Amino acid sequence: MADLPGLIDGALEFPVAPSFTRVGYSARRALFHWTDLDDYDLRDRVVAVTGATSGLGRAAAEQLARDGATVIVVGRNPAKTDRTVDELRAATGNDRISAVIADLGDLASVRAAAAEILTAHDRLDVLVHNAASLSHERRTAPDGTELTVATQVVGPFLLTTLLLDRLRAARPGAVGPGRVVTVSSGGMYSAPCTVAGLQMDAASYNGTKQYALAKRAQVTLNEVWAGHVTDGSIVFQCMHPGWADTPGVAEALPTFRRIVGPLLRDTRQGADTMVWLAADDGEPVEASGRFWLDRRVRPIHRLRSTARSDTPEVRRALWEWVVATSGEDPIPAPG
Repeated sequence: MADLPGLIDGALEFPVAPSFTRVGYSARRALFHWTDLDDYDLRDRVVAVTGATSGLGRAAAEQLARDGATVIVVGRNPAKTDRTVDELRAATGNDRISAVIADLGDLASVRAAAAEILTAHDRLDVLVHNAASLSHERRTAPDGTELTVATQVVGPFLLTTLLLDRLRAARPGAVGPGRVVTVSSGGMYSAPCTVAGLQMDAASYNGTKQYALAKRAQVTLNEVWAGHVTDGSIVFQCMHPGWADTPGVAEALPTFRRIVGPLLRDTRQGADTMVWLAADDGEPVEASGRFWLDRRVRPIHRLRSTARSDTPEVRRALWEWVVATSGEDPIPAPG
């Protein structure tokens, strides 16, 4: 059968659980004969990775550095971020790795980080939004926005907006358009697209649900960005890593980690599609606004309820809300 790999992939995807574990990763790697990440030559690319001091971000930053990229490690803790840079340089032999300090939940910090990148680099080939947080108690950012939403929706939106010119500057070179890669989560499949309900209040707060709502907003905004930037200068892609064994999962979801245990992906497996979207010059740049798992495009809805919530009106309201909250409009009205 000509499309046997596709049929097996679909069989893995349908029940969810096998798809998201290391079983899905290993099967697809073999079925589709993936290019090994070590085979990419990224010496002509500048890549910024947020949340790069641990977990998936650290794994991605290390692989990108091994492939020769100039890597900007964006982290919140100065000592940890500097230590990560030193460790990555030692592990990869690549000395073109630098640190930028940013708390994605603090808009002033995001602005300062963007200014530092703009000063240091005349182009940015890839911006990877990986920083994430899941808290079981409601917390707020300095501007009053719920912290999970601030860190994963508003902060990344602002950083992208401030770096648009550097991302567009990637286009004249040999490496093609600039790329924005957002790391979401399969948990977003349970969440509706909403503006009014995006930030949970203290009385009803559930950290896992709040995280899923923020991840749904990320996926939606990825498509909206692609709809706004249509000149081919930048492509926007979103992915989810499957179920990976990261420090964040160990801290926030210990019961889940204990139950799934050996089936969890390691961080390199979880980061694979993230790096591939940054490195490969084929499918990742052929179209913008897609959602990926294991190097294949996936639907953004599995439930009728979430699909019904995802209307043009809600999308427009979400975009307008994040523009107002971030204080920056990347697509200003004419005149």
